[in-house]
Amino acid sequence: MVEHKLLNTIQDRLDALSKMPKVKKNSSIMAVLKENGFTRRDFMKWAGAMTAMMALPASFAPSVAKAAELADRLPVIWLHMAECTGCSESLLRSDTPTIDSLIFDYISLEYHETVMAASGWQAEENLEHAIEKYKGKYVLMVEGGIPDGDSAFYLTVGPKGTTGREHAIHASDNALAIFAIGTCSSFGGIQAAAPNPTNAKPLHKITNKPVINVPGCPPSEKNIVGNVLNFLLFGTLPALDVYNRPKWAYGLRIHDLCERRGHFDAGEFVQEFGDEGAKKGYCLYKVGCKGPYTFNNCSRERFNQHTSWPIQAGHGCIGCSEPDFWDQMGPFEVPLGDRLYNTVFDGLGADAISDKIGIGVLAITGVAVAAHALIATATKEKE
Repeated sequence: MVEHKLLNTIQDRLDALSKMPKVKKNSSIMAVLKENGFTRRDFMKWAGAMTAMMALPASFAPSVAKAAELADRLPVIWLHMAECTGCSESLLRSDTPTIDSLIFDYISLEYHETVMAASGWQAEENLEHAIEKYKGKYVLMVEGGIPDGDSAFYLTVGPKGTTGREHAIHASDNALAIFAIGTCSSFGGIQAAAPNPTNAKPLHKITNKPVINVPGCPPSEKNIVGNVLNFLLFGTLPALDVYNRPKWAYGLRIHDLCERRGHFDAGEFVQEFGDEGAKKGYCLYKVGCKGPYTFNNCSRERFNQHTSWPIQAGHGCIGCSEPDFWDQMGPFEVPLGDRLYNTVFDGLGADAISDKIGIGVLAITGVAVAAHALIATATKEKE
């Protein structure tokens, strides 16, 4: 009954979107996909995968497909702040376009410094024109940390020397929805690491508007596109955890779905890179993996067309989707153990979920995981 009611609500929203004019007179999404070698079957398989990823019932797949087809009704402004452009590259995949990147290409991307031809005064005019023309109707995506206060002039954009902070506030004030793309925009990232000479801050500390955080260094393309589809489907913010991350993407820890989890439970650990345990795919906790403390879906979605991810490649998770990871998770190749950490998990770490996070001073998870590692290893040695 609830599912049927929700489907009707989504259908009403999609019907309303379909009556809206295209922002740009472009080809249909199916024509775009066909030009790039994708079939309707490929598209529907992708829609089914996106439906599952967003934790929606399988019956919602046609609605997700329809939302993707109507994505050209949604103007998007993408701002670059202090960052490396890795988040954009994760999405755009210029060397091997995926359906995700083509969907995003199909969206009316009104401003994106990396891919647009304009520069200087023309680029500045394009941004101002887009904000004014689509005021209250566009989705804002911001990549990068933002220097603030007396340090704001560490980042200036355009011919007028406008600070990134001013750009971010102006664009946020007139946006329909705001997404902080990547850890730098979500939590400050490496730019905000101690001693933070530029006083870089996350987007939510620059604007007073609600911000959905999509952290990762970089986040996967599916997490970026999935948030756009979620907004198209529901027209509202998704369910968020305490760090304003969408639960459908950041509700579980790396540890929960890790392919090496069985080795962790069996007390089989890599002791140093290149040893026999490493060759056998043992758990990477003892060489610094931060998977037990990190909320993200990397282990399920992976990167590079779903090919691999860091732990599969043989290096532990560095916790890049967590607040202050650069300061709190390092050294990256040393286990966190019982060192002080800025979050407390309510209950044993292995059973914690993102809803349980609270600001604190002692990593109960760290103690629990470290103890488990020692006990499991001792048991293994006795055998």
